[in-house]
Order: sequence, then C-alpha cells, then structure tokens
Amino acid sequence: MINEEELIKELDFRAVKSSGPGGQHVNKTASKVELYFDIEKSQSLSEIQKERLLANFATRITKEKVFILQNGNSRSQHKNKDAVISQFLSMITSGTKAPKARKKTKPSKMAKLKRLRKKKIQSEKKQNRKNPLK
Repeated sequence: MINEEELIKELDFRAVKSSGPGGQHVNKTASKVELYFDIEKSQSLSEIQKERLLANFATRITKEKVFILQNGNSRSQHKNKDAVISQFLSMITSGTKAPKARKKTKPSKMAKLKRLRKKKIQSEKKQNRKNPLK
C-alpha cells in the first residue's frame, strides 16, 4: 500500500505561464502547475513499484527518471495544483498494481465444432465457384 502523505512530500512543483482561459490576465500570471517526481530517489516506493512505474509510464518519464505531469485547466494555481496531485496519485496507484496472471484456457468443444463448420461452409462456397468443365 502506498502512503499518499509521504509521496506528496517528495513532489516538486513549478508554476509556469499557461495557455487557455484567462484573457489578457493569462499573460501575467503563472497559473499552470508542473509536478516533478523523482522515481529513483523516492523513499516511499519499493523497488518493484519503481520498476512498474518506469515500465507503465515510460512516455512521461525523463532520462533522469523524473515523472512529469502538468495541469493548466483552471485559472487558479491552487485548483491546478490540487488537480495535478489527484491525477498523480491515481496514476501512481494504477501504475504500481501487479498485473493479473494470465490463466491458460482451451476452446470448448462447441467452439471447435463451430469453427470447423464455418471452415467447411467457406470451403464449399469456394468449390462451387469453380468452373465444372475443368
């Protein structure tokens, strides 16, 4: 289980100028929030969880193994920060889950019969298209 408070303490935030809603005001304020999380230096994640994150979110991770998220949907920096934190926590919980083991299954007898019947019908269709004189 992941301790959310410890994770939040390990985050770095930067506020940058955002595009989007705000009119002329958008050019003056830094309302967009960027979240940086260094996976390698994290104390609250196990090695297995770190490996899973690196595999699942490879496109969002830099060469230095820093996870980056950003949010600029709102005009408010505080709302954007809250939104990016909740997005981060949901991504971390989903990204660190162990994948389900695949159970091998065999097709049922009926499924095999249906497949063979379809093949037979298709074969007969093609046989009927041939010129009977040759």
